[in-house]
Amino acid sequence: MSGAGTHRGRWRIGMQTGRWRMTMGAMVLLLLLIGSCNQSYTPKPTGYLKIDYPEKSYQLYSDQEFYQFEIPEYATVEIDSGPRAEEGWINVAIPQLNGKIHLSYKPVEDQLNAYITDSRELVYKHTVKAHGIEETPFIHRDQKRFGMVYDLKGDVASAVQFFITDSTDHFLRGSLYFNCQPNRDSLNPVIEFLREDIIHMIETTQWKY
Repeated sequence: MSGAGTHRGRWRIGMQTGRWRMTMGAMVLLLLLIGSCNQSYTPKPTGYLKIDYPEKSYQLYSDQEFYQFEIPEYATVEIDSGPRAEEGWINVAIPQLNGKIHLSYKPVEDQLNAYITDSRELVYKHTVKAHGIEETPFIHRDQKRFGMVYDLKGDVASAVQFFITDSTDHFLRGSLYFNCQPNRDSLNPVIEFLREDIIHMIETTQWKY
């Protein structure tokens, strides 16, 4: 009996020791959970790749029959070879920034109002995704340059569009596109950088007669 009583006593002590270990383990786990809940969590902001922008520098592009202007030295000109392309249609590509400025030329031939209307309609087709569209007209009478720059806000396929004309003979329309899914937050610095180049192209445009 004494052996049995000793065995039961040892078993009870063992049970008590096991319960104590389980209780202590549960307490430690609970304290860890409470501590983690008390720690503030700050989500990391969405990160974007750092872009190394080229230094601003321009050169004259005069290969076309009807117009010439200055383009960035980090740009290359591609002749538009699409099925609907016409004479004077080119793409000014900026490979380093994955963008292209598409340019289409038309002789006016008494169609100025129609070309201006078409340009505006092409811009406002983006209103489905555009948060807003800003129109900036420009008039340079001494250089025979008249036109409009359209800045489209939001995740649109083309964030900057424009047209330029002398009102009698030449009409040139342009639009900026990127070879990627439009995301205004990430593309905005690049758009602003290339918009400066577009304005420089407009301001240096000269017509050939």
